[in-house]
Amino acid sequence: MPSLTDPRILVDASTRDDAAVYQLTPDRAIVATVDFFTPLVDDAYDFGRIAAANAFSDVYAMGGTPLFALNLVGWPRDKLPYELLGDVLRGGADIAKEAGAFVVGGHSVDDPEPKYGMVAIGEVHPNRLVTLAKARAGDALVLTKPIGTGVLTTALKRDLASAADIAPAVTSMTTLNAGAARAMRATGGGVHAATDVTGFGLLGHLHNMLMASNVSAEIEAAAVPLLPGARELAERGAIPGGTKRNREALGAQVKIANEIPEPIRVLMFDAQTSGGLLIAVDPDRASALIATLEREGTLVAARIGRLARGTAGSISVN
Repeated sequence: MPSLTDPRILVDASTRDDAAVYQLTPDRAIVATVDFFTPLVDDAYDFGRIAAANAFSDVYAMGGTPLFALNLVGWPRDKLPYELLGDVLRGGADIAKEAGAFVVGGHSVDDPEPKYGMVAIGEVHPNRLVTLAKARAGDALVLTKPIGTGVLTTALKRDLASAADIAPAVTSMTTLNAGAARAMRATGGGVHAATDVTGFGLLGHLHNMLMASNVSAEIEAAAVPLLPGARELAERGAIPGGTKRNREALGAQVKIANEIPEPIRVLMFDAQTSGGLLIAVDPDRASALIATLEREGTLVAARIGRLARGTAGSISVN
């Protein structure tokens, strides 16, 4: 990516943040992000909902509010009926409506494999922008959704789980992070950094935060919330390729206590879709944040660890 020095560009790809941010006026900045993928579930409507919630999640992770979106579609026009695509788009539109945003257009191509996602545009006050780079040693780490979506959706593809078995994962993936973003704003300056947990997994996205903020982290494995069935299915081998790649990429930076069982180790790296927000908050404000998250109805509000001084990017899982 080219190096950018324009002062209006507050966040670009160089920082590994969740979205780009461009300042329009002293009190207004645009948040822009894009995401799309192949189907994770069999139901077309749910696929659209998941993809849309996943796209808007990056706006929420920056402390922003969604404004509008553009659809991105790849569709095998000679193999799958357009009525099925209509279900996908309807799912995306319903999630956009829930987010208070508008779907104003998009682009489609003929593609041998179906794909769907969105360009999501939001706004944030420049002074309330949340990035990866301002976490501090001593901060508490709070997570707002359970993990395990990668394992569960892989189990569905491999006929190790039914649609009913992965229903909690679908609920999680179609739940917007709007309440978590509101809770972050309500905590004011107490929230120092945040990211949403998606393809790089819990530890991968945490690692990006640690590198940007020049700190290390300690995670309590027993405090990390898991989706129902995730541990058992990981034990049965329903492990996505992305999860394996995450583990390989981070092996040198992560130290996991010997007594932690293998399925839990896997889930620490599990590639998520439309996961929760991972928030670094002043330890004196952590209880207030958790209480606000609970009032907002987030799926979980779990304090899973803390940040510390040490080698930037290093993670201990205890």
